Amino acid sequence: MNKTLTTLLLAACTFSSGLQAQPADPKLEWATRLVALQQGPDLDSLVEQLATSASQDLIGSWEPRLEIITPAAKQAKVAEEINAEIIKFATDANKIIASKVAQVSRDALVPAYMDRFTLDELKQLTAFFESPAVKKYKATTPALVNVFVQKLIESSRGEIQTRAKQFDEVAGKIAGPLPAAKPPVATPAKPAKK
Repeated sequence: MNKTLTTLLLAACTFSSGLQAQPADPKLEWATRLVALQQGPDLDSLVEQLATSASQDLIGSWEPRLEIITPAAKQAKVAEEINAEIIKFATDANKIIASKVAQVSRDALVPAYMDRFTLDELKQLTAFFESPAVKKYKATTPALVNVFVQKLIESSRGEIQTRAKQFDEVAGKIAGPLPAAKPPVATPAKPAKK
C-alpha cells in the first residue's frame, strides 16, 4: 500500500512539474534574443539623445523666463545656478530613461518583433546580428561615424560660415543695430595733498 501511494505521489509530482515546464513560445524566445543583441552603444546614444532633448526643453522654457523675472544684475548668478540644476536634471533624465530600456524592450519591442516576423525570420535576423561581420561592424561604427562627421564638418564649414554671416546681417537689420558702447566716464582727479 505504501509503495503504491509513493508511486502515485511521484507520478503526480512528475505530471505536475511536466505541466509547469512546458516549453515557452519559440517566437518569444527568438524575439527576446534578437532584442538583446541590439543593446549597446547605439541604444546608449539614443538614451543620451532623449535625455538631452528633455534638457533642451527646460532650457528653452527657462531662458526667456530668466530674462523677464530676474533683475539684470542677478541674471549671471541665477543662470549659473539654473545651469547646475539642468546638469543634474540631464543626469537624472539619462538614468530614468536608461532604467526603462529593458522593460520597454520586453513589453513593446519583443511583441512588435513577434507580430511582424515569422519564427524563421527571427532566427535569420538573430543569426545575422550574431555574425562576426555584424559584430565587427557594430564595434567599428562609432569610429566610422566620427570619420564621416569630421569630413562633413570640414567640407561644409566655409559655406556654413558664409551663411551665418548672411544671417547676422539680416538679423541685424531686423533687430536694429547694437547700442553704441558708452565711453568710460573719466573720474576727476583728486587734488594732491600738500
